[in-house]
Amino acid sequence: DKDKLMRIVDGKAEVLRPADVIRDPYVFEFIGLRSQDVVEESDLERALLDHLQTFLLELGRGFCLEARQMRIQIGSEYYFIDLVFYHRILKCHVIIDLKVGEFDHGYAGQINTYLNFVRKHLMADGDNPPVGLLLCTGKDDALVEYALGGLDQQVFVSKYQLQLPDAEEIRAFVRADYVKLAGPKEEQK
Repeated sequence: DKDKLMRIVDGKAEVLRPADVIRDPYVFEFIGLRSQDVVEESDLERALLDHLQTFLLELGRGFCLEARQMRIQIGSEYYFIDLVFYHRILKCHVIIDLKVGEFDHGYAGQINTYLNFVRKHLMADGDNPPVGLLLCTGKDDALVEYALGGLDQQVFVSKYQLQLPDAEEIRAFVRADYVKLAGPKEEQK
């Protein structure tokens, strides 16, 4: 019975959610830029697209580039969405907004506006609602929580790094994480 078999397979299939796909942080060491080289978002965007294959591998499986600097009109104003991807597994658009600084609460309103536009004008039958990804050099988790609270959109804020931390920073991170898991007695060792 094909229908029964299909229901069984569908019932056991793992359904991915946007939170399963979006990572934090992303490491863009492959573009060869240092933090001081990135002055504007366009510098970062150009470098990422010059290394598109590696950028897509860093994003993860399923991302398909649809547009760069997609020009949209809202009312009488034009806006530009940095990067628009379609995620073939999630079956939705993924809007990426690049920022060269720390997360600011105003970015949430900007990407929410873009997501509403995409929902109304780009979604096709069978598509899931779009997902927004703000890539910033840093973020305060408390500010992110309050800025995104109450939005009915799927918006994620992820940190990106242009270089991996040096060996001592990695050791300190591992030590701190170990102490947090093992307890204060282990800190003295």
